[in-house]
Amino acid sequence: MQPPSSFTAPIRSVNSVEHFTATTDVLICGYGGAGAAAALEAARAGARVTVLERASAGGGSTAMSSCEMYLGGSGGTALQRELGLEDSTENMLAYLHEALGPFGDEEKIRCYAEGAAAHFDWVESLGVSYKRAVFTERTVVPLSDESLLYTGNEKSHPFNRVAQPVPRGHVPSKEGDEGGKIFMDAIMQRVAEAGVTVMNDTRVVALLADDHGAICGVIAKQNNQEIALRAERGVILTTGGFVMNEAMTRQYLPEIHQYAVPYGNTYDMGDGIVLGLAAGGQAINMDQAFMSFPLYPPAKMTFGILLNQQGQRYINEDAYLARLAYYSCQQPEQKFYLLVQDEDYEPSHYLERAPIIATGDSIAELAAEAPFPAGVLEQTVSYFNEHAGNGRDPLFHKTAEWLKPLSKPPFALLEYSADAMKAIIMPGTTGPLIFTLGGLHTNIDGEVLNMNGQAIPGLFAAGRATAGLPRTAKGYASGMSVGDATFFGRRAGRRAATQA
Repeated sequence: MQPPSSFTAPIRSVNSVEHFTATTDVLICGYGGAGAAAALEAARAGARVTVLERASAGGGSTAMSSCEMYLGGSGGTALQRELGLEDSTENMLAYLHEALGPFGDEEKIRCYAEGAAAHFDWVESLGVSYKRAVFTERTVVPLSDESLLYTGNEKSHPFNRVAQPVPRGHVPSKEGDEGGKIFMDAIMQRVAEAGVTVMNDTRVVALLADDHGAICGVIAKQNNQEIALRAERGVILTTGGFVMNEAMTRQYLPEIHQYAVPYGNTYDMGDGIVLGLAAGGQAINMDQAFMSFPLYPPAKMTFGILLNQQGQRYINEDAYLARLAYYSCQQPEQKFYLLVQDEDYEPSHYLERAPIIATGDSIAELAAEAPFPAGVLEQTVSYFNEHAGNGRDPLFHKTAEWLKPLSKPPFALLEYSADAMKAIIMPGTTGPLIFTLGGLHTNIDGEVLNMNGQAIPGLFAAGRATAGLPRTAKGYASGMSVGDATFFGRRAGRRAATQA
């Protein structure tokens, strides 16, 4: 896959450089979670490290996030074990294989599952606090101070048939949604203590290569002037995804681009991906993106049923929000609706603007106002109620915990189509929130691979600049991105630090 011609980045010969502003061992481009993890590990391995950050301060998208990390295996993390929860590596592997399916990278999946518990110990060693408490309710981010929760499809079909459900979402302890800031403040303090040089307001515009094609530095812009920096051991690209680059989303995500709302930091412009492509790397999985569909909280909205424009169900409603969004946006014209009864309807800050387009004291009365073919809604609800009363869902296997007949009026139909979500998610926009899951093809040590699957000497990448662990919304669990970015960022830093 080649970079679009409108933003092709050049490769320059190192021999063309007359003066280097600085020389370092490992040069890291981007100072979010992946870049900080790479910088710290490279410095601890004895390398001189310099970080270039396009923004005026570090943090990236990780600082904007809740900083949930999807961790487990090896019998359980310290947090899981102290709460009496066991999570074997094989159990975690079974879940990840089901979640990622044909999109998954087997080597990365196994490496992550085997090392995730130790990664939690590393995060705690930075000074990040995790309360030994679990939040068991259905939510996106706990606004109380518990540090462990379910952040994926662990308890829903088909995942509960292949793996024992275990909560794996680890989030820094603090009331509110500030986990990303807590983590980045802690790790950036450790990076500073390790003697790493950080240059803000500095954008990388080209890679430098020697006569053999090895990457050995960069050209960057600082104060609107070009500067050259030499890297004796390697360059690591940790510049984030490309969701804020309209030209790239139009090219690589043409259908999703039409209705989605980009979610990320201002500089998720795909710079690292473009640089890696120019150096001969591959970009893979570029047509995949995380999606967010705010069905819950409150959790009891899960008792409702999701319908497409034909008035038919299409998924088990107890699935995680990313999976719900993926399958909802597969419906014709991205039109989908939620039918709830009065005792389960409770607007929240996620749902308070969701338009109610039909109501009724009976399903037939509501159907008369609904935009469905005549008679279909009554048939859908009748079939659902018949089996839900017995704790069954033959069509989509919604768990019994969230099954009960829709039999207590009044009833309401909420619209969640792409156009309607304009008001739900972000005024003035349309569609579900997304960020990209495609990027440079790398191995488990962050080495960027060319079209022949060979490592490009001196070039590494991590985080959303790569196709890392999470690769599809239909199996995404929150925490996979920050977990992946920091886990493989660390590996890339260590690998680069040991290169000649």
